[in-house]
Amino acid sequence: MQGKPEEMTAMTSIAHSRKTTHIGGERVAAATTAARADVGAIALAVLRITTGFVFLWAFLDKTFGFGYATRETGAWINGGSPTKGFLSRVAVGPFESAFHTWAGTWWADWLFMIGLLAIGVAVIAGIGLRVAAVSGTLMMLLMWAAEWPPAQFTSAGEPTMSTNPIVDYHVIYAVALIALAFAGAGATWGLGRWWAGLPMVRDHAWLR
Repeated sequence: MQGKPEEMTAMTSIAHSRKTTHIGGERVAAATTAARADVGAIALAVLRITTGFVFLWAFLDKTFGFGYATRETGAWINGGSPTKGFLSRVAVGPFESAFHTWAGTWWADWLFMIGLLAIGVAVIAGIGLRVAAVSGTLMMLLMWAAEWPPAQFTSAGEPTMSTNPIVDYHVIYAVALIALAFAGAGATWGLGRWWAGLPMVRDHAWLR
């Protein structure tokens, strides 16, 4: 049974309108998803750059002695040791004596400073994030062990004033590095795409 021409025209218009509305809705949804992805990528880029700068600044301050954590007289270029002050003052935890032994040794100074520089530059640039995450996590684990947040008292019986027995800022930095590596956060505001395209990196995914 066929309807009147006027009814058929109206039905066709309604169907076309519904189809157009559906397509328009899909486009809006796609645009919203893309916008959210862009915002997420930018947020990760900001996290990446700021986290990397934490490491880079520590290297620069300890090398040149800007007068914040390191005075000019204690700068590495002036003969100061980047590890002696911190490790020699360790007074808590099961590795206290080991850290005292390492304090001020040439190999501890060089490993620490090379690590700070390499991690800082790599994370800011968005390259080698997987290697940076592993090495940075290891560094943070050692520094966490040196401060040993679970302890309530030092070896001398003084309160440690630990703010959290498990999750302190070292753990947060390590988690941030791991998250950036898993997210592949080097493409936005970084050299991640260029780095991933290098033949050696393409052949060895762990270098990304």
